[in-house]
Amino acid sequence: MVKAGKARYIGISNCLAYQLAKANDLAREEGFAQFVSIQGHYNLIFREEEREMAKLCHEDNIAMTPYSALAGGRLSKHPGETSKRLQEDSYARLKYGTTEQQDRKILDRVAELAEQHSVSMTEVSLAWLLTKVTAPVTGVTKLHHIEGAAKAVDLKLSKEEISYLEELYVPHRLVGVMAQNTAVAANEKHVWSTGDQRI
Repeated sequence: MVKAGKARYIGISNCLAYQLAKANDLAREEGFAQFVSIQGHYNLIFREEEREMAKLCHEDNIAMTPYSALAGGRLSKHPGETSKRLQEDSYARLKYGTTEQQDRKILDRVAELAEQHSVSMTEVSLAWLLTKVTAPVTGVTKLHHIEGAAKAVDLKLSKEEISYLEELYVPHRLVGVMAQNTAVAANEKHVWSTGDQRI
């Protein structure tokens, strides 16, 4: 695609760090275009990309453009708030349902900092993420979603605030597509879907 002029760069999604390293090593050996970006699952309540992927990307100058930047809306909602997405998205429940109690402590801190800065939880969550990645991928269905995402660029969190948001994180097991990214799981039924959400 790159050599043919149909794309300037290529990226990859949902792989483990060793898979990305092997793919780019093979590309170098064969004279192919290398992957310049990775779109993985990464946000304030799911930080497993920090184990290896973030380090690889930093060392090899690969852009991180994560999806699920707001954890299916969880990082933008105060306790008790709900939305159609939170009610209907069974895939997001699969990803975040089992860690809800430990994640709640982090969400409370996001709400606290949002109140201190007089901004939305979306702005705090994305401002944190922007200290870690090149550009997050956010889904929007309403104008205020776009506005919150755009305002996050202007919110600068202090080192103390970043540490405050991060310190309660407990490692999570891989879920969704990444949990099935193994040779053993290749023949199993896969979970990727839109869940019960009506699109």
